[in-house]
Amino acid sequence: MCGIAGLIHRGKHSNVGFEMTAMLQALKHRGPDSTGFAVYGPPNPGDYIMRVKVAEAEDIDKGHGIMDRIADRIVKVDELLEEHGAKIKSKEQITPYALRYVITHDGETEKMAKQIEEIDGAEILSMGSGLELIKDLGDAAEVSSAYGLDEFDGSHAIGHTRMATESDVDIRSAHPYWAFPYNDVSVVHNGQITNYWIMRREMERKGHRFMSDCDSELLAVYTAHNLANGVTLEESLRRSISEIDGVFTYLVATKDQLGMAKDTMAAKPLVLYESDDLIVMASEEVAIRAILPEEIDTYDPYDEEVRVWQA
Repeated sequence: MCGIAGLIHRGKHSNVGFEMTAMLQALKHRGPDSTGFAVYGPPNPGDYIMRVKVAEAEDIDKGHGIMDRIADRIVKVDELLEEHGAKIKSKEQITPYALRYVITHDGETEKMAKQIEEIDGAEILSMGSGLELIKDLGDAAEVSSAYGLDEFDGSHAIGHTRMATESDVDIRSAHPYWAFPYNDVSVVHNGQITNYWIMRREMERKGHRFMSDCDSELLAVYTAHNLANGVTLEESLRRSISEIDGVFTYLVATKDQLGMAKDTMAAKPLVLYESDDLIVMASEEVAIRAILPEEIDTYDPYDEEVRVWQA
């Protein structure tokens, strides 16, 4: 079933970490397996924020030297960053398997990222100047508490509560998804893509990488490919309605925009509230009411509807 949510503030920043936590916790019944956040803080020109995991959450309980292997993987990540001329400005080990780096790098960032992901067990969850992508097993309150999201100040965010249907219950298969080489883009999706394998092979032939077998990751790769080739976010969303088969409602965030698209059947729900300074949307109105309890008017977007808002 899954639940998706998004919000964007116009002309100001807010505690989007707290707001998205409240919205996703209200959607907990739609997806108990994992929770994910893509939050956008003030851009740091010249810096990259890199969120990376070096193991799956369930690996920690297996023992057999896993902590030693994790430590070795972290050393290898640091060494690769140094080899590529990246300067580590800060480094935090948020959980035993999840790290947050702030780096500067003037070289081939995509090549560096690909080599980091060749390390056994390593996966870059996001890299960007404003985007921070956090996802883990558990509900929104648990994940938000573990990663300190209650104090995250920013302009916009998207999030997801997942009920696993097509792939495993692990961090790799959780939403949101990010895809390089286009940084600061993230996607959450509710639905099923029926031409996933055809389009995945097409994207792989164009040089794009996939880190999971979850069909939703295709939307991130597809969007990143379009944006990297000069297509606007709105046009990419419109193209997806005819080029991607299946039932879907999905949200896309970039460094300064939030967009949504529904397929031709509009089978997957989305409720939307819009004012002069705030746009909020979610799979159910209860999530919007979690942060806007006062009397408000909402509406359900139509089939094939595409909207894009600017931060």
